[in-house]
Amino acid sequence: MTTLETPPEKKPFHLRGNYAPVFDEVTEHNLEVVGALPPELNGHYLRNGANPKSGWSPHWFAGDGMIHGMRLDGGKASWYRNRFVQTRALNEPDASMIGDDGSVDRTIGVNNTHIVRHADKILALVESSFPCELSPELETIGVHDFGGKLDTAMTAHPKICPITGEMHFFGYGFFEPYLTYHRVDASGVLVQSEAIDVPGPTMIHDFSITESKIIFMDLPVIFDLDLAMKGGMPYRWDDDYGARIGVMERGAVNTQPTWFDVDPCYVFHPMNSFDQGENGNEIVIDTARYPELWKQGSATFNNDAMLHRWTLNLETGGVSEEALDDRQIEFPRVAEHLVGLKNRYGYADSSFKDQNAIVKYDLETGASVEHEFGDDRIPGEPVFVPAESGTAEDDGWLMTIVYDKARDGSDFVVLDASDMTADAVATVALPQRVPFGFHGSWMAD
Repeated sequence: MTTLETPPEKKPFHLRGNYAPVFDEVTEHNLEVVGALPPELNGHYLRNGANPKSGWSPHWFAGDGMIHGMRLDGGKASWYRNRFVQTRALNEPDASMIGDDGSVDRTIGVNNTHIVRHADKILALVESSFPCELSPELETIGVHDFGGKLDTAMTAHPKICPITGEMHFFGYGFFEPYLTYHRVDASGVLVQSEAIDVPGPTMIHDFSITESKIIFMDLPVIFDLDLAMKGGMPYRWDDDYGARIGVMERGAVNTQPTWFDVDPCYVFHPMNSFDQGENGNEIVIDTARYPELWKQGSATFNNDAMLHRWTLNLETGGVSEEALDDRQIEFPRVAEHLVGLKNRYGYADSSFKDQNAIVKYDLETGASVEHEFGDDRIPGEPVFVPAESGTAEDDGWLMTIVYDKARDGSDFVVLDASDMTADAVATVALPQRVPFGFHGSWMAD
């Protein structure tokens, strides 16, 4: 029996329900809007996710990349389209990233995790491989390796400094050097690469920046060759590895981070980090923190990440750890113009334990408020877009894609970030179901 013929109840979770892939590439113009799209929103909302073209993949993280896009223009939903990222993994399914001689071909990857824009290039990202450049209409242009200068993988979570315009990122792998930091200037030129010493091949999904620092999370989910030989996700929890946070000066050359030990945990996604204290002698790091990950195998997700804060004292070496909330969250975001800077507000998906909501945190007062979608409507990652005339940090909108169980379809939804309990500002029913996916960006004209 083929995967497509397998009864839904016998498929793994990532191949059934709204995790299941869609197979048609659709284009539709002038979509109906319920409510009113703010007319100043001119640009593209693009979201990436895993969508195995064959109908099968060994793990949720392993499916082919598919971009779902909305074009907004003067209060209109001008078009929706979805396209596979035309990677070598998609078009050459027998191609192997690892050669017989142990070499690694980073031009092979599924590019299914995030999509960002920097220096006028739209990049579809996956942490195992080089980026893929796309056009604004979602056509694949090709592999982008920064003019041949990039020789490692690129994280799916680069950080673009709102002050300098530089893009900071890293690559990790299962051969030494296990971790390499990279910096790209505002014009898109790769200008710095630094090997970072870590004890082993850990899975480092994301990282943080502040105005003055680069921050790495070296946590106990490690590469396992035996798991790799069996196929699927080749990473597992290791009780003996330890957990630590590394802090490195931005702009420093031929240097290594200062490491701070923390309690064992895992973090896929930080919300934000920033400098604080006299002379910037402290760093605050807010994350969606799991107490452990994949201890019983990578097929299981406990969905028990909660908002957590580390405060590092750079003078004493001390670390304080604090739970900021007891509800389950993922995909935390802040306004892009505050990445690495002190933020008051943060946003996250809180669609767990029979609750379908996006939560807004006020990190100064400790308050939080939710926009609840109801039993049959499940939101994804919230992306904040500032209002052109806004004066407060939360003057703007949150964009997300919402799955509607009742009709087995999806909507593009815009919320007022300053009034989370209000009805949606605008809802656009999409002509294609959008499977649960990963990360997206607003790319203003």
